[in-house]
Amino acid sequence: MKILLVSPEARVWNSRTHIHNGLGYLAGALLHAGYATDIYDGAVEDESLDARLTREPFDIVGISAPTPLINEAWAYARIAKEHGAITILGGPHLTLMPDESIGRADVDFVARGEAEETLVEFVEALNSTPLQIQHIRGLSWKDADGKIFHNVDRSLNPNLDALPFPAYHLFKIDRYTNLQPLTDGLDKHARSYTIVTSRGCPYKCTYCSKPITGDTWRARSVENVLREWKMLVEDLGATEIGVTDDIWNLDLKRAKELCRGLIEMKLNRVPWITVHGMKVNHTDAELFRLMKQAGAKRVGFGVESGDEEILKRVVKKSQTFEQVRAAFKNAKAARLQTMGFFIYGMPGETEATMEKTTQLALELDPDLAHFMIAAPYPGTVLWDTVQRQGKLYAKDWGDLAIQSDHAHFDFPGMDPQLVERKWHEAYRRFYFRPKRLWKRATSLDTWKNLPERVKDAQRFFVASQ
Repeated sequence: MKILLVSPEARVWNSRTHIHNGLGYLAGALLHAGYATDIYDGAVEDESLDARLTREPFDIVGISAPTPLINEAWAYARIAKEHGAITILGGPHLTLMPDESIGRADVDFVARGEAEETLVEFVEALNSTPLQIQHIRGLSWKDADGKIFHNVDRSLNPNLDALPFPAYHLFKIDRYTNLQPLTDGLDKHARSYTIVTSRGCPYKCTYCSKPITGDTWRARSVENVLREWKMLVEDLGATEIGVTDDIWNLDLKRAKELCRGLIEMKLNRVPWITVHGMKVNHTDAELFRLMKQAGAKRVGFGVESGDEEILKRVVKKSQTFEQVRAAFKNAKAARLQTMGFFIYGMPGETEATMEKTTQLALELDPDLAHFMIAAPYPGTVLWDTVQRQGKLYAKDWGDLAIQSDHAHFDFPGMDPQLVERKWHEAYRRFYFRPKRLWKRATSLDTWKNLPERVKDAQRFFVASQ
């Protein structure tokens, strides 16, 4: 039984490509169980999925997709079926809306939630006679008459140390780039890996969906994380590592222990960053000093809004502006680069509230400011709010790409065109300052990758008509 795990190509604006760690974990679990497994990442492959399956048939094709890429996942499922493979889809969108996909002719099964154990049990069941799949938790399926069944949910795994490490060797690592080309310049020869030290987040931000990792926070032991980190540095030759947890520093003591371990084991020679950011209310000056000593290069923070009412009532972010300012101050004092995430166009936003967000970004002055337009995803409070009170503009799931430069919804009292204008304005005001312009003009990356940088400038700074 041969399995191919697939990720559709993400046609987003930037040139960043990094490994799909979710597929890595699934592949690791299957390999550990003794099943021949490979990975096809559409973002970096030089042959189509059709060509790959023609060259090398697989019995099972598993496809993972977030909401904006579900159409591509369905197209891949159709190709896989044409080659006689059994198809099983999984990922955030499938967990939230399994009926939408399992009802399609080209989709045989759907795996909901964390799927390492589900997928192994599924493959084991396919190898048995008669086929018994009713007991596989987290699996959705249909009978010969097309009737849909959803087996009971699978509980979140409380022991992440028991999971096999991701199958890093299956990724064509030389085809990926560094993790932040816009900040560091585009390095097409980086060996950038990502690592997950914990899963889940207990906070309730209204724009965030957690259909797979859940509302509880589960951490791997420091020892387990350090073993994997050592493998990335010493065995796989990593040149950069990105921590992709939702909130890796929820346990401040554990975060410091991890940093001390990296220092003691001399793994701090490879730089690392927090890809998805950190919670500002679980930091202190000592943590940032330890992170710097442990090899950290950049930290990111979800600031979201500069308006207190929007932050607390609409976003429901459990932090204060004092904590935000302290985190940036302490990170800069430790000589760490900083990145801030800011959202425009949440329900109830006005020109005044969005202006406060821009003013806060200018005050904090991170090395990289990432401004986003609010995107409502299924499973979020924001999605439900827009469905009840607003008007969704998206005609297709692909329209909900988080990197879009267009407003995704209309809401009473909020002008979508104003949201887009303030978003473009934020980029212009933040980056069109003398020190920023000089830094970009003197960057070798600007001239090495001039066409890409011109496109970036047009998209961020010039409002579309």
